[in-house]
Amino acid sequence: MPYVVIATITLNPSLDRYITVEGFEVNKVNRWTNTKVYAGGKGIDVSRVVHEMGEGTIAYGFLGGPAGTDIEILLDEVGVPFSFTPIRGETRTNFIITDSKNHTQTRIDAPGPRIGRRELERFRSKLERVHPAPDMVVCGGSVPPGVPVNVYYTIIKEARSFGIRTILDTDSPWLAEGIKAGPFLVKPNVEEAESLLKRPLPDEAAIISAARELVTMGVEIAVISRGKDGIIAATRERVIKAVPPPVKVRSTVGAGDCTIAGLALKLAGDEPLEEACRLAVAMGTAAVLGTGTELAHREDVERLLPEVVVEDLTGKVAAPSV
Repeated sequence: MPYVVIATITLNPSLDRYITVEGFEVNKVNRWTNTKVYAGGKGIDVSRVVHEMGEGTIAYGFLGGPAGTDIEILLDEVGVPFSFTPIRGETRTNFIITDSKNHTQTRIDAPGPRIGRRELERFRSKLERVHPAPDMVVCGGSVPPGVPVNVYYTIIKEARSFGIRTILDTDSPWLAEGIKAGPFLVKPNVEEAESLLKRPLPDEAAIISAARELVTMGVEIAVISRGKDGIIAATRERVIKAVPPPVKVRSTVGAGDCTIAGLALKLAGDEPLEEACRLAVAMGTAAVLGTGTELAHREDVERLLPEVVVEDLTGKVAAPSV
């Protein structure tokens, strides 16, 4: 695989505090048995796992306050390059409470700091000055207050003007706006695709139809992730299905982001869609083998790669309606 550089954009990163308790009780004093902090955000996760795979990356976005400093320290400790735009507000902190006795997990997510107009302008100016240009840009996650709902549309349009391909991984309404700019690839999960298309996707045929419909909306490649059932990828000419081997799931944290990283790594090097899907599923599956905040480990990815089943469904499904 040729060496590539994947830039990532995380507009609303978070310092995630994971707290483990044994037998969580509401309205009672609960004592934690373990706690850990983690640099959170879709783009940040992609940068972390791209770095783990030995490829180039740099993480962009907004950071502010002590929580933002903590994120920079956490990324620096593992060697992930970054160039965040500083803001006056403080980066949000999310709390994830895991009950080891009852096997439950409760998230308490913050909306994020309000981004000022000048802060947004400085961020966009930084992106325009990036040199050399990355092989691909991954945009992911929610958008903080103060940032226009069409921000991904603007980023994708500007990247295209420089000849840079983009991957968009977010939810509505930002997905609905961003897709209008014609990103190179989008990767909603089934629930996100249902929300965007405003209809249920109860089976594989419906998911294939949805992926092909996303392509007719101006996307070059549409990938819909299906958890343990793998992914469906569609272009105007082809439909590919990739399914992982059965594994014991220990944590699903970051699995979708690892899937995105696999797609980006192969497609940035102009490798075949089949191989991109194979690596994506291997990386997403490797992520669920770890606990807590662990992402995919390279040795697990390499072990799983030959076990991923990739099938070309092109001749087995009806052509999309345009």
